[in-house]
Parts: sequence; C-alpha cells; structure tokens
Amino acid sequence: MSTPATKPDLGRLGFWRGGPLLTPEIAVAAERFGYGTVWIGGSPAADLTLASELLDATSELKVATGIVNIWTAPAAEVAASFHRLEQSHPGRFVLGVGIGHREAQGDTYQKPYSALVGYLDVLDAEGVPADRRMISALGPKTLKLAAARSAGTHPYMTTPTHTRFARDIIGPDALIAAEQRLVPDLDTDAARAVGRSFLSRYLALANYRRTLEQHGFTASDLDDGSTDDAVDALTPHGTAAGLAAVVQGQLDAGADHVCVQLLPAREDPIGTLERLAGELGVAHAR
Repeated sequence: MSTPATKPDLGRLGFWRGGPLLTPEIAVAAERFGYGTVWIGGSPAADLTLASELLDATSELKVATGIVNIWTAPAAEVAASFHRLEQSHPGRFVLGVGIGHREAQGDTYQKPYSALVGYLDVLDAEGVPADRRMISALGPKTLKLAAARSAGTHPYMTTPTHTRFARDIIGPDALIAAEQRLVPDLDTDAARAVGRSFLSRYLALANYRRTLEQHGFTASDLDDGSTDDAVDALTPHGTAAGLAAVVQGQLDAGADHVCVQLLPAREDPIGTLERLAGELGVAHAR
C-alpha cells in the first residue's frame, strides 16, 4: 500500500478536460494560476502523446490520465510510454487507469475486476511503480484494490457523499483525487440546461447510475432528465466563490485533490480557472 511519503503531490486543485479539448496553452495557464495537476480525460491512447506535449510545455505541473482504458490501451505499451515520460519529466506523470463502461465495450467487457488486476500485474512486471498510478474506483472492492496497489483513487461523476464513503474504505493514507463538475453560469435555467445535457450521457451508464443511487439519489431523482435538485447537486452552478465552496466541500469530505471539469466542455476555460484559483488561494497553498 502506498504511504504518505510516496504519494504523488497533486496539489489541492486540478483541471480535468477531455483530451481532444486539452492544449499545451491551457496547461501553461493552469500551472500559472496554481493548479497542481491537469487530467487528460477520456481514454487516451497508449502512446500518451498528449501527456508528453503538456509536460513539455510546463515546468512543474503534474499530468495525469483520467483514465487510460484497460480494454483499449495495452498495459505493456502504456508502461513503455510511462517510462518515456519518466525519463524526460521525472516524477511529473501519474498514470490513471480504469475499466471503462460495459455499454462501450460490449462483449469484451468480461470479468472487469479480474481484467483490472491482470492489467496491474503487467504494469508491475514492466516496472511502473504502484505509487505513480491511480485507479478509477467506485465500489468497495475496487476502492480496496486502489488502496492496495496504487497511490489511490480517481472517482468520476461522484459527490462528497461518495467521497466520504471512499475515504472510509481506503483509509487515511491513499489519495482521493475526485473529479467535480462545475457550471460557471449565474443564469439558473441556462445552467440547468447545460447540466442536463451533460448528465444525459452519464446517467445512461450503469456504473454511474448505480453509484449515485447508492449514495444519496433515488431513481426518481435521476429519471426523465433528473429533478432540478439532482441537476444542481451533480452539476452545481454559480459564481466563482460559490463554485469554490463546492470544491471545498469535496476537500472537507475527504478528498486530497479535486480536479474540476468546467461545463459546457467546449467553452474557453481560462478565465474561470483563474477566478476559481483565486477564490481557493491555490497559488499560495500547493
């Protein structure tokens, strides 16, 4: 199990964005504002080319994957890419891995827990240190695996209620790097429309739906486009100060690091990143 001395320093605040929308310029800005880590969202290819570009463009920023999909990125190829990045940028890359979704993988999605264990076994054999990788874990079994065989967990589409649950499972030493969706819009109706559009995809995925229903939501909360209260809880909106309070709520619930995802995804994130960093004081607290 990873110890506090070996866990990567991700900083308190990070930025999560889908790989096709993430650029070196955004990474440079995030580093300047005090963000500790930029997360490459989606399922980046095993060559990790974008990670290399982001690391080349910055000097101290950590870059992490959120997440490499074990079904589409062969472990041996990912390990070779890890070592390439480690040689050029020692200590600055964190490998996030996960099992993806049954809906996307179809018949290949067999015994996902065993497949994940086997993937970690290959990473071990290829010399990828356990304390430089994280596992996207939601349920107790996978959370325990994350604590035992990685630096910790990178949960996606969760709330502080799940963060508290995860902390109880993994104990005090493993990392929780929670993704948090935010809508920087003061217009409640417009913000809820953005949130519902985003949630329509994820609430159709069984693992997220099951997790939400186990941690504070009912089926009726999430059906038919979700209630306003559910949308507000899952995709909170408001001022920079209000959004900073949401991030702080995740930290107070037990997260070590919160990586924010700004919605709508295609809008320029830089102004909001700067305002949010200012509210949280991360430039002085990394």
